[in-house]
Amino acid sequence: MTSSARDDAARPALTRERVLRAGVEIADVEGIGALSMRSLARRLGVEAMSLYHHVANKEQLLDGMVDLVFAEIHLPVVGNDWAEEMRLRSESGREVLTRHRWAVGLMDSRSAPGMATLRHHDAVLGCLRGAGFPVALAAHAFAVLDAHLYGFMVQELSLPFRGSADLHELADSIMDGLPVDALPHLTELIRDHALVPGYDFGDEFGYGVDLVLEGLGRRLADIAT
Repeated sequence: MTSSARDDAARPALTRERVLRAGVEIADVEGIGALSMRSLARRLGVEAMSLYHHVANKEQLLDGMVDLVFAEIHLPVVGNDWAEEMRLRSESGREVLTRHRWAVGLMDSRSAPGMATLRHHDAVLGCLRGAGFPVALAAHAFAVLDAHLYGFMVQELSLPFRGSADLHELADSIMDGLPVDALPHLTELIRDHALVPGYDFGDEFGYGVDLVLEGLGRRLADIAT
């Protein structure tokens, strides 16, 4: 048996699942821009043409990759406390999208979503409807929860600092050279909030979730009275 034949025999069989997970790995490490059918084939050690038995094109590859990401997010349990389930779903979504940063702008962009994506959406709606949300309010709730999750992730992942030391350096570079008292409210925020020991911008995520859930809870209560 030749070396090439032995390598082929030892290599795991190519499956759609394996193709999709390899795509996710490339995007996680190198960014979505580095993903192509050729780079995917190289990672899997196969010819590019063999990929087309499992995904017809790059768009179908992205559909499947996004579906894998949705499968990692907490699936709301119909019948459980709706607010707690939505909180768990938001917190889980943030953790998952922090691992898969490339996916933030793709989560609701697919025109051919996979079953995990559809199942996730159905579970969110089922949890809200089971708690008494009318269809319209459930739709509003879903939209605003997603807007908070995806919007926060875009903001958080775009920040020009990653920790306290970076933040202090950035604050100094912004404030140095500005006329004294030129920006009193921004200066106050930076000095008395952002630069206080223990500050973490990520804490704003939970605060926002609380505001959204409290507002939805009031809307639901108004309908019930």
